[in-house]
Amino acid sequence: MKLLVINPNISDDVTALIESEARRSASPGTELVVRTAGHGVEYIETRFESLIAAGAVAEIIAEHHGQVDGVVVAAFGDPGMPALKELADVPVIGITEAALCAAALQGHRFSIIAISDRIRPWYLDCVERFGLGGRLASIRSINETLNAIGSVQRDFKETLLALSRRAVAEDGADVVILAGAPLAGLARELQGQIPVPVVDGISAGIRMAEAVVALQSAPHRAGAFAPPPVKARKGLSEHLDAALTAAQTASNAAAPSHS
Repeated sequence: MKLLVINPNISDDVTALIESEARRSASPGTELVVRTAGHGVEYIETRFESLIAAGAVAEIIAEHHGQVDGVVVAAFGDPGMPALKELADVPVIGITEAALCAAALQGHRFSIIAISDRIRPWYLDCVERFGLGGRLASIRSINETLNAIGSVQRDFKETLLALSRRAVAEDGADVVILAGAPLAGLARELQGQIPVPVVDGISAGIRMAEAVVALQSAPHRAGAFAPPPVKARKGLSEHLDAALTAAQTASNAAAPSHS
């Protein structure tokens, strides 16, 4: 099995954190192809930044069309999801949806620990889109200026630990999600220091992607996630245009004949 793991941020140091945790989490025999967004921002905090990142992620997926068995979008908030499912002919899993599923399986109420206050409205949107707003205990976040995105977990380890413990004690969280690729691997380090299960988005994303790929459920050829209809377009990159054409051709070939 080969998984394409995409960092929608442009930060290479965050990609290194993602890759380290992904390789620790992957099953034997799973090959990982890890890529960083070719354009965008240092780290995504807002809906608009997510919109920019979605295009960069789509380009990478298109470049690897036909070469991988599944895709992991490795930024909390899942930039481009669920629209990216319309492009790819393999499962595309976001680390937010993976983390939320993992949390929902382990407890009734969960809390999200985030790296900034600004990011909280977007994360709340994501939880509600997945239909889990009623199970969200809280979103707690760092409210200090970050020194560097690649050193967040080192710089704010004690703060993140305290926020997690408060989410359990004060908000009633049965599960804590450490949100965002900059926190990749921290759940392993804090194991035993937080009195409930702690979910790492990267780890959840890899394991969920492996499971969904192994189901061999077949691609979307109809319904809400079918490829977009054929129509005039211009200005797309060569890879994106080719991937979209391939998806549309496969969808049309699978359509039932009405003759």
